[in-house]
Amino acid sequence: MRFGNVRLLWKLFVFLPFVGILLTGCWDRQEIEERAIVLGIGIDDAGEGAAKEENEISFLHGTIPPPKTGLLRVTVQIAVPGRIPLGPGGGGGGGGEGGGGGQNTVWVVNGVGYTLNDAINNLQQRISPPLFFGHLRIIVISENVAQKGITNLNDFFHRNPDIRRMNWMFICKGYAEELMKASPQLERVPTLYLMNTMDQSVKMGRFPNDFLGIFWSASSAKGREGYLPYITLKPEDTVELSGLAFFRDDKMVGTTKPLEITMYMGIVGLNPAGGEAFVEYPNSDTHFLFGARNRKAVITPEIRNGKPHMKIKVYIEGNILEKSNEHVRSTREVLLQIEQELNKRVIEGYGNLIRKTMAKGSDIFGFGEQIRAKEWRYWNKEIKTKENWQKMYKEMTFDIDVQIYIRRVGMKSR
Repeated sequence: MRFGNVRLLWKLFVFLPFVGILLTGCWDRQEIEERAIVLGIGIDDAGEGAAKEENEISFLHGTIPPPKTGLLRVTVQIAVPGRIPLGPGGGGGGGGEGGGGGQNTVWVVNGVGYTLNDAINNLQQRISPPLFFGHLRIIVISENVAQKGITNLNDFFHRNPDIRRMNWMFICKGYAEELMKASPQLERVPTLYLMNTMDQSVKMGRFPNDFLGIFWSASSAKGREGYLPYITLKPEDTVELSGLAFFRDDKMVGTTKPLEITMYMGIVGLNPAGGEAFVEYPNSDTHFLFGARNRKAVITPEIRNGKPHMKIKVYIEGNILEKSNEHVRSTREVLLQIEQELNKRVIEGYGNLIRKTMAKGSDIFGFGEQIRAKEWRYWNKEIKTKENWQKMYKEMTFDIDVQIYIRRVGMKSR
C-alpha cells in the first residue's frame, strides 16, 4: 500500500506542471488601450432617408434580405484614451465635444441598422479597435422607440455578458443623439454627469433606486410592470429628471410629472423621502412649503365582490421649510390645519396617479404581486397570468389613508 501511494505522489508531481501550462490565461489577453471603451449609448428612430447610410454588412439585397423593420440610429460615446480625468483632481471643466480645455474627453459617433446589433456592426466597420461595453454606464432610448417596444433592445443587452445590471436606462423626450452630444459644465465626461445626477437623486430621495436589472426584474414579474427615468435635455446642456416613464410589457404607455415621482415613492413606502410640495393655509393667501423626511406604507390586498381591492395606508413625517406670510404664526392650531390640508391633497394626488396607471393597465406599484403573495388562491383561480392581471388592474378598487405629521418648523418660528 505504501509503495502504491509513493507511485501516486510521483505521478501527481509530474502531472501538476503541465496543469499550470493549461491554466495560463495570457494567450487571449486584450490590452485596455486596444479597445474602444463605450461609456454611453443613445437609440433613436433613424427616420426616412437613413437607408442610404446602411451598408450591406449583415445582409445582401436579393440574397440575404434584412428584417422588415424600421431603421435605428445608435449613437455611442467612446472614451478618448488619455483624456479621461483620473483621481480627485481630474474633475471640473467642460465635457463632451470641446470640454476640458479644448480637448474632447469622448468621441461621439453614430450609425444606423435594422437592429441594435446591426447598427453596432456598422459602427465597428468605421472604428479600428473592438467596441467594449464593460464600462457602459448609461443607455438612453428616445420616447419614439420606447413607445414601439424595446424587447429587441433588451434582447441584445441580456445576451451581452459585458452589460452590467447596475447601469441606468433612460427614456428621453426628443432625440437621444442630442443628449449624447451634450456638454454639461460640471463634468468633463458627459456620461458621468448623467450617472451622478441619478445617483444623487436616489440619495436625496427624489427618485427610486431603479437600475437596469431592477427594471428587467419588474418587467418579468406577473403582477408588476417596469418603469424608467424620463429625462429632458434643457438649455445650457443640462438634463432634467421630468418624471417616470411607465411600461406595459415592453412598450412605454405613459409618463408622470416630476412631483408624481415622490407620490409613487410614497405609495410604495420608499425612503429617503425627499419630496417637497406647497400647501395653502385654509381661507388665506399664505402658502407653506412642506418637505417629507420619512415615510412608511402598508398595502393590504383584499377581495371584495369578487374583485381585487387595495387598502393603502401611508405615514409621512416632514418639516415646514418655508412660508409666504410672516404674519401667520406656526401655532399648534395652524399646524394641525396644515396637516389636514396636506392629508387631503396627498390622498387626491395618490389616487390620481393610481388611476392614471390603471387606465393604461400598467401596475408599476406591484399590487398584483401583493395579491399573488397574500391572496394566492384567488390569483391561481381567477388571474393566473400577467395578461389577465393587466386587464383586471383596470377594474381594481382601492382606499387610501394618509397620516402626515409635521415634526419641525424651523429655528425662526422659535
